[in-house]
Amino acid sequence: MPRHLHFFSVSLALQAVVLSASAQVAQPAAPAKAVTSAPRPSIEKQDIRAQLSPRRFTTIAAEIGAKISRIPVVEGGSFRAGQVLVSLDCSLQQAQLQKARAALSASERTFAANKRLNELNSVGKVELDVSESEVAKARAEVSLMNVSLEKCQVTAPFAGRVAEQRVREQQYVQPGQAMLDILDDSVLELEFIVPSHWLAWLKPGYGFQVRIDETGKSYPAKILRIGARVDPVSQSVKTVAAIDGSYKELMAGMSGKVSIVPPSGQN
Repeated sequence: MPRHLHFFSVSLALQAVVLSASAQVAQPAAPAKAVTSAPRPSIEKQDIRAQLSPRRFTTIAAEIGAKISRIPVVEGGSFRAGQVLVSLDCSLQQAQLQKARAALSASERTFAANKRLNELNSVGKVELDVSESEVAKARAEVSLMNVSLEKCQVTAPFAGRVAEQRVREQQYVQPGQAMLDILDDSVLELEFIVPSHWLAWLKPGYGFQVRIDETGKSYPAKILRIGARVDPVSQSVKTVAAIDGSYKELMAGMSGKVSIVPPSGQN
C-alpha cells in the first residue's frame, strides 16, 4: 500500500476512536434513582400490648409486735371496706392499759386532794403543779395504750381481695412486717403506650376494644388518662384505660392486645 494511503487510514482510525470517546463522555448519565429512607419502626405497625392491673393495691403490715390469733379472710378471698383482715393477740397490751388506767385514777385522786389542801393553804404550789403534771402524764399513757390496742385489729382500707398471705396464724410478727397483699379489683386498668401524634384525637373517654389472651375474648374499654410527657426517642406517650364493665373471668395480671380505631381521616 502506498505510504500516503497508509497514513490516511491511520488518521481515520484515530478520528473514529476520538469521536467514540467523545460520544461516551457527552452521553448524559442515567438519572440516579431517588434514595428513599427506610421507614422507621412505628408503634402503629406493632401489637399494642397491655396488662390488667388493679386500681388500688397495697401491702398490709403489722404496726405492733404481737402473735397472730386469726386471719379471717383467706388468700383469694373477698372482703369489704373496714372488715377485719388480721386479729392479733394483744393480752399484754390490754394488761398495760389496765395498769395505765389505775395509775391515772391514783394521780387524779392525788391532784384532787392537793387542790383541796391548796384551798386551805396546806400544800405548796410546786407540789400542786407536780400532781397536776402526773395526771396529764397518766392520761397520755392511757391514750398510748388505747392506740396500741386499736392496732390489734387490722382492718381493710378498701373493698377487694387478698392477693397473697405472707404470714400464718399463731405466728409472731414484728412491727413493719408484711402480712397480706390486697388489691381492689372492682375496676381493672390497662396501661400501654401509643404514638404521640394520636394526641390530636385520643382523649379521655375514647372507647376501644382489648382482646385478653387468657380468655380469648374481646372487652370494651375507655381511656382514663394520658401521660404528661412524650418520649422523644420512641415518640410515644403512656396511656391508662379501664375495662368498661364488670367481668368475673377477668383477673389482675392478665394481658392482651389493644385495638384502637382512629376516627375517620386520622391515622
